[in-house]
Amino acid sequence: MPEREATIASRVGLHARPASLFAEAAAAQPVEVTIAMQGEPPEEALDASSMLSLMSLGASHGDVVVLRAEGDGADAALDELVKILETDLDAT
Repeated sequence: MPEREATIASRVGLHARPASLFAEAAAAQPVEVTIAMQGEPPEEALDASSMLSLMSLGASHGDVVVLRAEGDGADAALDELVKILETDLDAT
C-alpha cells in the first residue's frame, strides 16, 4: 500500500480552516485516503476526508503524519495531499 509522510506546515496545525481544506481535497481523490500520526499502526489510521477524524487526530504544526491509499491513482493522490499538508494554509 502506497504511503507518504508529511510535516504539518500550518501554524494552527490540522485544525479549523486547514483541516477543512484538506478534508475537501482528500474527499475529491479517486481513492480512499487514511491519515495517522507517525508511529501509529496502520489499523489505527483515520479517514482523511472526515473533518471529525482530522480534528480528533490532534496534529500540530511540525508534527509528522502518514497518509496511505490503495488503488488506481493512489500515488498521485498522496503526492497532491502531501503538498497541501506541507503548505501553510493559514498564510493563503
